[in-house]
Amino acid sequence: MAIQLTDSARARIRGYLEADPQALGLRFGVSRSGCSGWGYKVDMARQQQADDVVFDDGGVRIYVDAASLPQVDGTRIDFVKQGLNEQFTFDNPNVTGGCGCGSSFTTAPDARA
Repeated sequence: MAIQLTDSARARIRGYLEADPQALGLRFGVSRSGCSGWGYKVDMARQQQADDVVFDDGGVRIYVDAASLPQVDGTRIDFVKQGLNEQFTFDNPNVTGGCGCGSSFTTAPDARA
């Protein structure tokens, strides 16, 4: 599988890349967080790590560490605007549940790192 970006997410990330010449692309992964177990980590990648898997979507590189890959593989990242609010959203086929506040999620037991 791969990590996919919508047109709006790709455009937003390209804007960040243009503003930060040191950035190589998007770093996407998870960390233990919240009451459900996992939370997304999203930042600009400034160097490639030895265990990174790198995806390319329309010229935007997405760096995912090997430990995060089972939880995020197949995720579609979107960037949405609703009124004054703007945010990235994640359509992750590995998610099996989430917490009530929406800040963390669970995956199938075989996807856990």
